[in-house]
Amino acid sequence: MRILIAEDDIVSQSILEAFLTPCGVCDVASNGRKAFEAFKAAWEEGRQYDLLCLDIMMPEMSGQEVLCKIREYEKNEGIAGLDGVKIIMTTALGDSENIRKAFREQCEAYLVKPIEKAKLLNALSELGLI
Repeated sequence: MRILIAEDDIVSQSILEAFLTPCGVCDVASNGRKAFEAFKAAWEEGRQYDLLCLDIMMPEMSGQEVLCKIREYEKNEGIAGLDGVKIIMTTALGDSENIRKAFREQCEAYLVKPIEKAKLLNALSELGLI
């Protein structure tokens, strides 16, 4: 599995990487713009990501903006529904407004920090990734 972790906090990056490395190859983007660029480059190279763990509060472009841009990009490429990258929001924001917005923009799961390994692995299992 190819995994992109979009997270600007080094500690959170390290934790997610430690949890996910046994499941696949992890790349890290330290801000929203870099996350979208990495997603797009992987797609153009034919090496799409299977999973994107996406923080909401990031510099240059928020995770919500990245989510919208990715789904728009996939739509333009003719990818819909279950064929798109699986996106799990991994954020400190547990308010209903952000949760609703993320699901409205078609994330597959939403985990509030601190991320628990069991909950993350359960989400991966429910998405059919492990």
